[in-house]
Amino acid sequence: MSESKPEPIIVATDLACGYDGVPIMEHLNFSINPGEIFFVIGGSGCGKSTLLRHLIGLQPIIAGDVNIFGESFSTATPERRRSLLKHFGVLYQGSALWTSLTLAENIMLPLEEYTDLSAKDRQEVARLKLSQVGLTGYADYYPSEISGGMKKRAGLARALALDPAIVFFDEPSAGLDPITSRELDELIQQISQTQGTTCVIVSHELASIFSIGNRVILLEKQARTIIADGPPKELAANSKDPRVLEFLHR
Repeated sequence: MSESKPEPIIVATDLACGYDGVPIMEHLNFSINPGEIFFVIGGSGCGKSTLLRHLIGLQPIIAGDVNIFGESFSTATPERRRSLLKHFGVLYQGSALWTSLTLAENIMLPLEEYTDLSAKDRQEVARLKLSQVGLTGYADYYPSEISGGMKKRAGLARALALDPAIVFFDEPSAGLDPITSRELDELIQQISQTQGTTCVIVSHELASIFSIGNRVILLEKQARTIIADGPPKELAANSKDPRVLEFLHR
């Protein structure tokens, strides 16, 4: 008897993405399964980061729907949306750490906003999350005192503060050397495997895509939609679309 497939944790239906009512991507249909490392890929300017902004609620969608945990995120009330946001973590492209706060204080921000933990317990969680990303002993450092790769790890520690079911990443390898990028990939993979966290990653870095990606959707600027959906290695080996092959074999 075969096991039943898990219900998708995110479903986008006929989604149109863009700004000020002007779509740059249309008819986006895809689903993301629990625990997947799912990449949104494509060339520069195709709408990858815009799609991410719609998925996390920073930008209102133009048309269609985003369903998360079995309910519409795009039409949820502000109160319900705030409740759903507790289950998200986000690692922004520039890490987005507050420079005037220590690493521990940065991580404690979502704990202060979304939990009733005491100051002592928040500090304990912050140290635990820093340890989880390999930054034990750096709680009292400021962002200006650490390297770019360490900032990414600190940003990831903050994204994990509330033990989210889903973590969204916007170009996590941007600005990193190949070795540091690979170390970050391994950390993402470890978090996915040990905690069952669903990871949604915007990227065009082929090394990361092929190394840790379970599945990808490929956005294409001229087509203004998804032109491929599947495991990256299978698409690279079997796709008959020259646009897909060109991107994955560049």
